[in-house]
Amino acid sequence: MSATRFTILAVISAAGTVAAADPAVRLAETFDEKNVCRVEIKSEISGKIRVPVGEGKPAKTVDLSGRHRFQYDERPLSTEDAAGKKLVRAYRTVEFTRTIGGQEQKADIRPEVRRMVVMRSDKGKKAPFSPDGPLTFDEIDVVKNDLFCPALVAGLLPTKAVTTGTKWRATDEAVADLTDLDKVESGGLDVEFVGVIESNKRKYAKLSLSGTVKGTSEDGPGRQQIDGTAYFDLEANRLSYLKLNGVHEMLDDKGQATGKIEGVFTLTREVSPKADEFSDTALKGVELKPTDDNTQLLYDNPDLGVKFLHPRRWRVGVVQGRQLTLDEPQGGWAKFTVLPAAKTPTPAAFQDEVKAFLAKEKVKLSPVPAPKRWQEKPAVDRFGMDVEAQNGKLRMEFALLTSANGGVTVDARLPEKLTAELAPDLDRVLKTLSVTKKITEAK
Repeated sequence: MSATRFTILAVISAAGTVAAADPAVRLAETFDEKNVCRVEIKSEISGKIRVPVGEGKPAKTVDLSGRHRFQYDERPLSTEDAAGKKLVRAYRTVEFTRTIGGQEQKADIRPEVRRMVVMRSDKGKKAPFSPDGPLTFDEIDVVKNDLFCPALVAGLLPTKAVTTGTKWRATDEAVADLTDLDKVESGGLDVEFVGVIESNKRKYAKLSLSGTVKGTSEDGPGRQQIDGTAYFDLEANRLSYLKLNGVHEMLDDKGQATGKIEGVFTLTREVSPKADEFSDTALKGVELKPTDDNTQLLYDNPDLGVKFLHPRRWRVGVVQGRQLTLDEPQGGWAKFTVLPAAKTPTPAAFQDEVKAFLAKEKVKLSPVPAPKRWQEKPAVDRFGMDVEAQNGKLRMEFALLTSANGGVTVDARLPEKLTAELAPDLDRVLKTLSVTKKITEAK
């Protein structure tokens, strides 16, 4: 939002000059391809939280503070299968800083993937992807807690015309979007139409918001108290400003507060100055639907010296020393070991190591074929076998990447009943696996 518009609204809010008797007004915003908005979100938080120290040790209380500012342009994608649930968005500014116990954390989005498609499920979960390249898990983490204006605005506004003093309850969907709660368990957010305010020959409907909400988020159970003000531009039919003051208490299993965070949040919205970038002509040829390719995640660890893409259902698990694991929720698993070039075995030697290990573990094997060159650049050799383990039949896949910078051995376990489903996932990972720096001997 422009500095002028922001100043006007701030003055209006402070003065509270509301007309004494307003006629009934209809507060409704249409989200379609013509509603291309410039959105700016700012928040500041501070407080104390309890963090785990280690197994068998009591959690300790530490200070927390944070500040973030996002600015982006967005257009709804009004398709039959996703009306009001899909946006194409271009991030212009991303500033995210948080300090927990003296440790500063920062997050960003790479410039090359700042254009995204953000989808919202019926359960409120937001799943972004970029048509311009794979996102990292951290980039998705930044976006997933951002607001989704079609759900928020529709849930804050009344469903019928209102007059001064009319009150209504915001929808649970809107409250969950504002609070990051997975589910609203009790309480709610009440909205009141205070009246119409005129400024610079433009009329705004002023709303007040207040309430206490209890629910569960990814951080556990919590309770939030919210008070705020919103302005609806009656000429543009747009929610243009929202400011909230909030207190969030983390709760234990007995409902007792274990931490407290206070914060201030502001949202401003106006017509995008770059709406032409979101026209049908500008988006022609851009893949705006999720595919197996554009929803892959990028894992790039410069310290370990390894990079690859992987499907979203797989998650990077343990990263320790020169090893990391990929875990799949239905039982798939893969371990990657990064080696200096001089320590990288030949394909035959790698297979002998595998056979010796499995024999020692008394694993019953099917015939093991010789390793075969599967990819040339970088060189990848593979072999696999079916085994009978204590927890059932498995397909074991092994791969060896060899390059001038170093090598990577891959040991993957796929449950037999899921092999046909998960094997293509493993192929995708191996096709993109690379060693990004010269791997040296550990000191």
